[in-house]
Amino acid sequence: MNSMLDDYTVVTTNDQTSGRGQMNNHWVSEPYKNLTFSTYTTLKSLQIKQQAYLNFAISLAIYDSLKMLSVPNLSIKWPNDIMSANQKICGILIETTLKQEMIKNTIIGIGLNVNQENFPKELTNASSLKIILKKEINLESLLVAIVDNIKYRINTIEKGSFSDTHKEYHNALYKKEIPTTFIDKKKNEFFMGMIVGVSKFGNLQIQLEDDAIIEFGIKEISFAKV
Repeated sequence: MNSMLDDYTVVTTNDQTSGRGQMNNHWVSEPYKNLTFSTYTTLKSLQIKQQAYLNFAISLAIYDSLKMLSVPNLSIKWPNDIMSANQKICGILIETTLKQEMIKNTIIGIGLNVNQENFPKELTNASSLKIILKKEINLESLLVAIVDNIKYRINTIEKGSFSDTHKEYHNALYKKEIPTTFIDKKKNEFFMGMIVGVSKFGNLQIQLEDDAIIEFGIKEISFAKV
């Protein structure tokens, strides 16, 4: 990454042809309808062991921005998809550069469905702000609000407000304390459980039917499609 870039340099595209999400998933976006952008910033005091808090902060920044628009039934689907009820409206990809025990800088990629009204049939749970709110949203104003909230949230964790950030993320979690079907990727098996939280290292904590609480990493588990 180029260390000469100014903090919160933003690169946007009106026509994203090869969007990439978590686990190399493809992100589909109709030209001139959505927000597809990346923002770069250096980090001054965040340690590698605190990397999960960066994810919490960015997720909450998008959550905050959409709450301002009165998007209903907002939640954060672990690790960082933004949902309205059971419809996905935003994906986030965070890439970092590390130096010794510190996080040197980060590029935050965001794909937010704003004014798109038609999605490929295979994307059964995709939606947009226009579909949900039944009105056109100004892309530029929303972009400014999101970047401002990202600045605020990153500044908050840089100042050491980890506990409050963690609590807010917990409170916004999708399917928290609701019986849910998951897929154990290692065993290739379905199982039932309840999300009870996310650890300070970013692992999903699930209470099983025998009341045991097990932690899973991003590559170990996924939500079962229903």
